[in-house]
Amino acid sequence: MLKNYANQYRNNLLNDVIPFWIKHSLDREQGGFFTCLDSQGQVYDTDKFIWLQARQVWTFSMLYNRLEQRQEWLNVAEHGADFLLKHGRAADGSWYFSTIREGKALIQPYNIFSDCFATMAFGQLSQAAQNQEYADIAKTTFEQILNRRHNPKGPWSKAVAGTRPLKNFALPMILCNLSLEMEHLLDKSLVDQTIHECIHEVMEVFYEPKSGLILENVTPDGSFSDSFEGRLLNPGHTIEAMWFIMDLAVRLNDKALLEKAVKITLDTLEYSWDREFGGIYYFMDIKGAPPQQLEWNQKLWWVHVETLIALLKGYQHTQNPACWEWFERVHSYTWSHFPDPVHGEWYGYLDRRGEVLLPLKGGKWKGCYHVPRALYQCWQTLEGMNKKSIKAF
Repeated sequence: MLKNYANQYRNNLLNDVIPFWIKHSLDREQGGFFTCLDSQGQVYDTDKFIWLQARQVWTFSMLYNRLEQRQEWLNVAEHGADFLLKHGRAADGSWYFSTIREGKALIQPYNIFSDCFATMAFGQLSQAAQNQEYADIAKTTFEQILNRRHNPKGPWSKAVAGTRPLKNFALPMILCNLSLEMEHLLDKSLVDQTIHECIHEVMEVFYEPKSGLILENVTPDGSFSDSFEGRLLNPGHTIEAMWFIMDLAVRLNDKALLEKAVKITLDTLEYSWDREFGGIYYFMDIKGAPPQQLEWNQKLWWVHVETLIALLKGYQHTQNPACWEWFERVHSYTWSHFPDPVHGEWYGYLDRRGEVLLPLKGGKWKGCYHVPRALYQCWQTLEGMNKKSIKAF
């Protein structure tokens, strides 16, 4: 059974998803990647979003480094990196949010996640290309992220200072993963310190012990804010963070941390699974109040594929049968709703009932990242389980 699952994830990655992006996304005239692709891969908008450019550079660099040194993959990664080097950064070294097709900046560098994914991209590509310039860019950007992290949006924040100060879960969540991505380029002391701080933030500050759930926003001292933002739950963020934490727990040989990450994953699924139509809700309110986000009950691709990773890693390391039972349920829902067997790749946005809401394969928020990363992670985890003869139920 494990081998069959592993083959399914491997084949979809190598024979469907990656070829789709190679065929349709490269802008061979102006550089970089098109991400706004319709169901058949045709370009419907030419704006370029820096974090998606960087994510695709990371994806192809990662596959080159960890799977196979295919020159085609390295060429794609360097094609994207060239565009980022020419057009991606503001004068202070921060990374824009988006550009027009030719590369002229469109939206200011307000979004620190552009910087996070640029760091990941150039860190991974520096290994693949053995290029010191790429390594220096990754290190410099990582340092800027650490300097910005307590005021991520800087002058572009819309909030009035002091009225309801909140800090968001997304940045410490990403830093958990980014620290390991950058480990080969950073001092061990900085890596260890960042990991320690992020684990504390993710697993203590944003964790709400009474419910067993993770809040998306808390006050600066970690208290609960009874507001739209303070009550917000983002199940996908929580579960994605939990597999980052599982990786760190294995690295640190911390069984208690591993078990807590598994428990939070399972508790989040129990709370956020749609009992009537299946799938995981996009947003929820911890008090059960109506969420502010009108798209709260949509079913999104990244939420489900990140959940598959977390459940497989949880089962691999703990053999908790609930992880496998949930994996089979989420796998069944995901594979029967998101992949497109006709034109390839995966749809991203479903309505509550599981019908395709937007027939696109890429856009402003969806690019070549979550699906291929999840396919790779799930395939490798299943292979590892198979080699260790861990039995599936």
